[in-house]
Amino acid sequence: MADQPMKRLTHVTRISILLAAFFALDKAVAFIRQVIIARQFGLSRELDAFNVANNVPDLLYALISGGALAMALIPIFTSTLTTEGRRPAWDLFSRILNLVFLVTAGISIVVAVIAAPLVRSELGVAPGFGNQQQDVVIELMRLNLIATLIFSISGLVMSGLQANQHFLFPAMAPILYNVGQIFGATVLAPEPSQAYTISVLRLPAFGLGVHGLVYGVIIGAVLHLGIQVPALLRHRFHWIPSLGLRTQPVRQVLRLLGPRILTVFFIQLIFLIRDNLASRLAAGAVTLLTYGWMLQQVPETLIGTAIGTALLPTLSGMAALDQRAEFHASIDRAIRVLAGLTIPVAAVLGAGLGPLLGVVFDFGPQGTQVLVWITRGFMAGLLGHSLMEVASRSFYARKDALTPLLTGGVNLLAYIGLGLLLYRPLGPAGISLTDAICFTLQALVLLGILARRLQRPFQPGGALLRAVLAAVTGGGAALLIQSIPALQARPLISGLAGLGVGMLLAVPFIWKELRLLLRL
Repeated sequence: MADQPMKRLTHVTRISILLAAFFALDKAVAFIRQVIIARQFGLSRELDAFNVANNVPDLLYALISGGALAMALIPIFTSTLTTEGRRPAWDLFSRILNLVFLVTAGISIVVAVIAAPLVRSELGVAPGFGNQQQDVVIELMRLNLIATLIFSISGLVMSGLQANQHFLFPAMAPILYNVGQIFGATVLAPEPSQAYTISVLRLPAFGLGVHGLVYGVIIGAVLHLGIQVPALLRHRFHWIPSLGLRTQPVRQVLRLLGPRILTVFFIQLIFLIRDNLASRLAAGAVTLLTYGWMLQQVPETLIGTAIGTALLPTLSGMAALDQRAEFHASIDRAIRVLAGLTIPVAAVLGAGLGPLLGVVFDFGPQGTQVLVWITRGFMAGLLGHSLMEVASRSFYARKDALTPLLTGGVNLLAYIGLGLLLYRPLGPAGISLTDAICFTLQALVLLGILARRLQRPFQPGGALLRAVLAAVTGGGAALLIQSIPALQARPLISGLAGLGVGMLLAVPFIWKELRLLLRL
């Protein structure tokens, strides 16, 4: 009898739980990394430079071999694997791998050459920084391109393994990436006089400063790729020295990839715009926005990304077999689960994180207060970002890349307009609130279009009402606990108690959605 509940778990549910577990471990390691970096560099111009320097390399990775290619490759790879077998599928993968590596290498060289105007221009990534700080950004950006070239292979390998329904090693890869960055922060960056000590062990310190953080990124990229190689061999991957631009499967991938690249470009431009606006505010604004975004990404990854990643191969198979009813039902269940989980989680975290942020990051009272409001702004968009994970994948599963592209373009324009309106009066929190509003609206528009094409509406039913009740109850409890005089002098206990009690009180309201999660 004890085994029966596990037997009732669907394939998507099992994969979602597996991914959520590894994503949680990844976020825990990433959180440790960020705490180490925050305490080492504080709200400094050097850390602002490091965070800004990541933008263009991250854009390049996302466009070529990250989110863009994964959405385009997995549906075609899955279709080829299902209808023709493993060898033709790996032939397709190998050709795309060769193409991606060559394109990434070429663009990386160009970016390295024009790094200075990319940073210094009024429309660049850091026009508000001083000349010396901009010089550091340029140096770090060029180093970051090495990691981008490695990720051009590793990100594609991750997509290929997921298309083979292998999720374990791809889920482990980000953890090792963070381990590499922690090595950079604890060994490469500190001065010898500030070397870290673990028990009786004194770690070496190379004194590379913020450059050590970038070398840690490169080491992490190597580990990210290395952990996935054994899984490739297990699934009988073979490499062929060909691009195959005239073959039908490659052309299908490229047809999906073109609009997807533009869609991801719009998304990544938002990060550039975010830092462009923040660079015009007080020192530390870029770093605080980076940390607020990181905090929002923890629940978004554990809930939205895990479910969306697990659903894509399944939705692609349903679309290939024209199983419209099953396709609609899967998305409908996902929407109810996402609404039921993200709304109360966002409310409890937004209400209860404040005391913990002051203890963990040590940004000072003013810096902590700004970070709290930035985080609340991002948390307001937790549902929207999570819905985007499922909504966008639903269109790519149906081999429609144009609709996400068009809505992404509108979203970018809305972000620019609203961001310019809010960033001065509200400071960095206005930028995070802009993000929440724009992405939530885009998700709702995509789901509305999808419902019309499937000729049946999505029905969240009472999930929204239950989620709101859970949010009010849990968030209110977290705030109430923080107001207890005896706990105000103990922020760590106050924060943990508020989060714990808030989450526990929210669970009874969303119990139905938690059970529905088992039937995704």
